[in-house]
Amino acid sequence: MNLPQNSFKRALAAGKPQIGLWSSLSSNYTVEVIAGAGFDWILLDTEHSPNDLENLLTQLQAAAPYPTHPVVRVAWNDMVTIKRVLDVGATTLLVPFVESAEAARHAVAATRYAPEGVRGMSGMSRASRFGSNPNYLRTANDGMGVIVQLETPLALERLEAIAAVDGVDALFVGPADLSAAMGYPGQPTHPAVMQAMTDAVQRCEAIGKPLGTVGGSPDTVAQYRAAGFHYLAVSSDLGLLMRGAQAVLAALRTPDAEHVHLLSSGTQTPTGY
Repeated sequence: MNLPQNSFKRALAAGKPQIGLWSSLSSNYTVEVIAGAGFDWILLDTEHSPNDLENLLTQLQAAAPYPTHPVVRVAWNDMVTIKRVLDVGATTLLVPFVESAEAARHAVAATRYAPEGVRGMSGMSRASRFGSNPNYLRTANDGMGVIVQLETPLALERLEAIAAVDGVDALFVGPADLSAAMGYPGQPTHPAVMQAMTDAVQRCEAIGKPLGTVGGSPDTVAQYRAAGFHYLAVSSDLGLLMRGAQAVLAALRTPDAEHVHLLSSGTQTPTGY
């Protein structure tokens, strides 16, 4: 028995654009909704969310029936944390705050069984289908996807060295942290930040390494696409919920003529309840 190949890793290697969505609500129910929406990938965040390992497990289970590929952002570049996330079935990781080739090698090693790495062996994990896949321990290394997140000017300076680490499948620029580190907190599309990110795209093109990022709105993502980013996430489940709630509230507090007409005519929009 062989487990399915890592479709996201293969798509990045083939240069196929991938559109994803960030998930920060720590909810398996939300993940199932998003996975069924048709995104190429979904980011399950455990760094800036209240997610714990058991929650993450249920989210991976919720995404499993769908072609949308779950990418897990671990809380830190830590061998024990990574081992536990892989054991519950994650196959692609986004590792935050990588600033050097040494840190990238540490991240890759944590995803590999010996002799290629330092991942602890477990014969009865969900990753191996609870031991029913006899080939898992021999083949798991090849299916692991590792994306390292560059979040500072120093990390960008070292981009080529980080990208050259064997086992790093793609790079990812975190615009929020990068903009803050550059002196523009809360301004991820500041011209200086955009220039640094565009330069990173061009350098990745030169070495053949996929580079991704995340934008808070379709307009922002359009700018990143124009800059040449290879894979992107647009907004988040949390952001969509908040903006949707705010829009509905604003419409009801300041109704325009159309809203007044709909209310007065008795026309209703289905709520889904």
